Amino acid sequence: MKTQFLFLFFAVLTVASCRNGKYYTMEDFPDVEKIDAHYHIYTTEENSVEQAHTDNFMLLNINTYSGGCERVVDAHQNLKLLKQQEPEATAFTATFCLEGWNEPGWADNTIAWIDQCIADGAIAVKVWKNVGMEYRDNDSALIMIDDPQFSPVFSHLEEKGIPLVGHLGEPKNCWLPLDEMTTKNDSNYFAENPQYHMYLHPEYPSYEEQMAARDRMLEKHPDLVFIGCHLASLEWSVDEMARFLDRFPNASMDMAARMGQLFYQTAEDREKVRDFFINYQDRLLYGTDIIDRGGSREAFQNRLHQTWLDDWEYLVTDNNMSSNLIDGSFRGLKLPKEVVDKIYASNAREWYKL
Repeated sequence: MKTQFLFLFFAVLTVASCRNGKYYTMEDFPDVEKIDAHYHIYTTEENSVEQAHTDNFMLLNINTYSGGCERVVDAHQNLKLLKQQEPEATAFTATFCLEGWNEPGWADNTIAWIDQCIADGAIAVKVWKNVGMEYRDNDSALIMIDDPQFSPVFSHLEEKGIPLVGHLGEPKNCWLPLDEMTTKNDSNYFAENPQYHMYLHPEYPSYEEQMAARDRMLEKHPDLVFIGCHLASLEWSVDEMARFLDRFPNASMDMAARMGQLFYQTAEDREKVRDFFINYQDRLLYGTDIIDRGGSREAFQNRLHQTWLDDWEYLVTDNNMSSNLIDGSFRGLKLPKEVVDKIYASNAREWYKL
């Protein structure tokens, strides 16, 4: 009898261990709470939220200063309303405009706008790549992110503990010809958006100058919480990402729209990439940069679900995989559960104070 009891005890223990093992599986995908920490909704349709409920995601919607100030205000109002309607499923950031940059009072007006957005429920503030790549001052010089006129705004964020979300610069591929780019997501994007393909615009700041301006700004504001979009535009090298995170302890980065670069490096040296994720597990946030502008519900939701599922496979399994983002194949990282939980949820909650 005692032998039978021990056998049953160890059998139950073994089953429990299998169910609660060190790693997730594909089957766990719908059951794990997740946050897409870099998302865009520019529609009043419910396609994104419906799929987020199905796949157990919260959506952090990033408002971006593209398309003019009127679009920024309209997007803010829509995101505010969406947050009121879906308080558990959504969150959103603010952003600000550069219109009026050359007029007295720009910084004070921008701070007042930010404070209103935060009062409306925004949890962070976004700056975009048009800083350094588009807008110019009265002397026709490109406005860089370390311009002294930004300092009062960033000091305000610093004092209030409001995170700054920064898409500054572009992938390093941006400064290469299309046929020399390492990933298809980059070559496709810059083929369609030549205005941002810096290889075609040698008169603009170099990649190194963009990164140096960002770093000088962070040095000026050491207490600023900074979340670097798109792997902080250091997507080409996990070594460079590690150096950046070591240098700036109040910085983290999201993975949005840079999975191709991770796949590319994984194909070259999987263990190096996996070690980076484990070593910096508290500083990485999952995100997609998917934009919902409305339209076909079924097609959009299928694409969204498949993107989320493919990324889950890469992070939680060691399956042999391929992707239309790069040539060749690679193996998934099979990260431990505690690392996956941080990347998919707890890091976003910590860095954004969700």
